[in-house]
Amino acid sequence: MQTRITLPQSDLPTHWYNALPDLPTPLAPPLDPQTGEALDPQQLEAIFPRGLIEQELSSEPLIPIPEPVQDIYRLWRPTPLIRAARLEKAIGTSCRIYFKDESVSPTGSHKPNTAVPQAYFNKAEGITRLSTETGAGQWGTALSFACRMLDMHCTVYMVRISFEQKPYRQIIIKSYGGEIFPSPSRRTKSGSAVLDQDPECKGSLGLAISEAVEDAATNLGTKYTLGSVLNHVLLHQTIIGLETRQQLQAVGEKPDYLIGCVGGGSNFAGLMLPFLPLKLAGEDITCIAAEPKACPSLTRGAYRYDFGDMARLTPLIKMHTLGHSFMPAPIHAGGLRYHGNAPVLCNLVDAGVVQPRAYFQNECFEAARLFQNTEGFLPAPETSHAIRAAIETAEKARPGSSMVFLYSGHGLLDLASYEAYFQGRLEDYELPQGVIDEALTSCPEWE
Repeated sequence: MQTRITLPQSDLPTHWYNALPDLPTPLAPPLDPQTGEALDPQQLEAIFPRGLIEQELSSEPLIPIPEPVQDIYRLWRPTPLIRAARLEKAIGTSCRIYFKDESVSPTGSHKPNTAVPQAYFNKAEGITRLSTETGAGQWGTALSFACRMLDMHCTVYMVRISFEQKPYRQIIIKSYGGEIFPSPSRRTKSGSAVLDQDPECKGSLGLAISEAVEDAATNLGTKYTLGSVLNHVLLHQTIIGLETRQQLQAVGEKPDYLIGCVGGGSNFAGLMLPFLPLKLAGEDITCIAAEPKACPSLTRGAYRYDFGDMARLTPLIKMHTLGHSFMPAPIHAGGLRYHGNAPVLCNLVDAGVVQPRAYFQNECFEAARLFQNTEGFLPAPETSHAIRAAIETAEKARPGSSMVFLYSGHGLLDLASYEAYFQGRLEDYELPQGVIDEALTSCPEWE
């Protein structure tokens, strides 16, 4: 029997959880790349509204969720927590496996959790258009949805390889009223510079970020939005873990394992951060972050200051990085092809609180197929990494333990990637150390 744990809408969290005050070591501040000094928050106002900058730097443990944001959240939240009993039986484990289902959002992933408040706080300050990048398309779809809900304009720069692989993402973004361009594009200096050197460039998240930041910085009435990495993004996503804690308490469970996939870190952090106080207080909770071997920022990246984008338009942030000039292989988990990671998550990896693991894409698609054939849901390629880690962990878990993994998005708009898997056209690619070493040479020396 499948256990589906739901909450009434009256139990929707009214505050986000801010992990910054609870980190075991203070978070390294963003730096001005020209001086190496801590960044003046006013320098961020060219691309972000003050409301989000305040959240980015806040030391308050709880941040209120504005009622208009809660009202939009209620279209799909709270999301269910589901017992994967058939998967447990298929792999022969006594570990109780639960998945938090974020695929029930209007756009099919966790991304609207932050897209809606980002659009809200921008509109509150008179902004009429938002620019952003997207990898697999989940974030671009979410932001176009949020802009439609709040009557704003949306411009999306989509990594070219995903733009080509996932045409239906383009359609749904346009259906919400957003405009979308493959990155690199000729709309920006950043994109044009890359195309001049490589007209066939398939793009990267770092490059798409450069184009979106440049767009925001050079057009009045436009601000930039980011779907992962930054503190305020992780803050908004903690609604996932806050709901999960309530749901587990409702059935008398405590998680022994928390698992999520990681590209920039927001969905995994959204699940596990609300459990951080419990872990730091001594509860035995293993937190596992699953990433691709083709883009192994947490498992093999250097922990140092680097730019968040290829054109070096962003401040410097301390994170596990493969180097901002890194150009990833065109794997199908487009949302996991970022050179760096969320500073908060990197801080916790460095402190030993979070364990990163890396996987090949074929073993992840194999896990996704087993999940679909037992639980019935088709996962996004990104989500398949969490499923692979969950299965591997459950097979070795101590008897009678329990886990929650984040089902961050459905794969109904990613069917081309499944077709490639079934046809045997997916290549398992492990990033050579020489490529990492070369990309890291372009990192700044500030410490």
